[in-house]
Amino acid sequence: MMKSPFTGGNVCLQQENAELVFRKEKFQYTYLYYECEDTKEHFTTTEIDELNLAQVYNQYRIKYGIPFPDEIKRIREMYDLSALKMSEILGFGDNQYRLYESGDMPSEANGKVLNLIKDPVIFETFVRNARYQFDEKELKKILTKLNKVIECQSSNIGEELIYDSYTRGSVNGYATQSYYKLKNVLLFFIERCGGVFNTKMNKLLFYTDFLCYKKYGRAMSGLAYKAIQYGPVPVRWDRVYSLVDGINQDIVEFESGYSGVKLDSMLTPDVNVFSSEELLVLESVYESFKNSTAAEISVISHNEDAWKKYYGTNKLIDFKEAFTLKAL
Repeated sequence: MMKSPFTGGNVCLQQENAELVFRKEKFQYTYLYYECEDTKEHFTTTEIDELNLAQVYNQYRIKYGIPFPDEIKRIREMYDLSALKMSEILGFGDNQYRLYESGDMPSEANGKVLNLIKDPVIFETFVRNARYQFDEKELKKILTKLNKVIECQSSNIGEELIYDSYTRGSVNGYATQSYYKLKNVLLFFIERCGGVFNTKMNKLLFYTDFLCYKKYGRAMSGLAYKAIQYGPVPVRWDRVYSLVDGINQDIVEFESGYSGVKLDSMLTPDVNVFSSEELLVLESVYESFKNSTAAEISVISHNEDAWKKYYGTNKLIDFKEAFTLKAL
């Protein structure tokens, strides 16, 4: 538990609306800080500072179409090239691509270039323009890999249908929209819980994404949420569970005469898709609700501002409500 650096006593995490200037522009965000209960003095930690800045950086990336670090890494891995080679092809400094993968903010111009090369046909133009920087054998090797990417590229229909009504941004906690990652979040809870009723899974996903945003400034599953009668749920949650392959929806009949849909699978989750921080979030959510029924976790979620403020509005829940989570 955090203690006051002034007295060693208790502290309280506080928040307030604030404004920060980044690259000559003003951005609104939720400023987080600790307050010493004894002296009322304020202080922050490195983790809190990073979370405050992440809120601003997220907005800047979305505004100027600059890919996030995970996207920048995924682009390079798609073409099976080193960070140095990517820098050479794009005309960046030797270490620039690697730094962008590590979180450095690209200029607006470089950000647009990175966004463009998600398309392998466009990236091929950059490769051919840089052809004199490579010997013939190396160029041929790069182009061969690139042609394979172009030939194999096909859209994931499931991913398109799950995320078709919104893009990466404030409405989904700035999380990457990855079908594979979402699938493994579902598999994680299915395996740990021995199957999960869909109504409970809705809340597990909500708490996973909002806790992840609360801690690190970015959600996990890529889903957006709305508030309905039984609590916060993913947008088109029924479609989500129907479109993920390898996950079964079993009808379970109860003695009361009611029935429910239980999600089950023979698959095991690929935990390598998660960062160490994301795994901590998943474990925390599981430990908090492993003994809760769907009805119990629904009641718990009704205490959240994310539900109270948005129920009946038909609006997507703003992820700033993550900082008001009560259950976690």
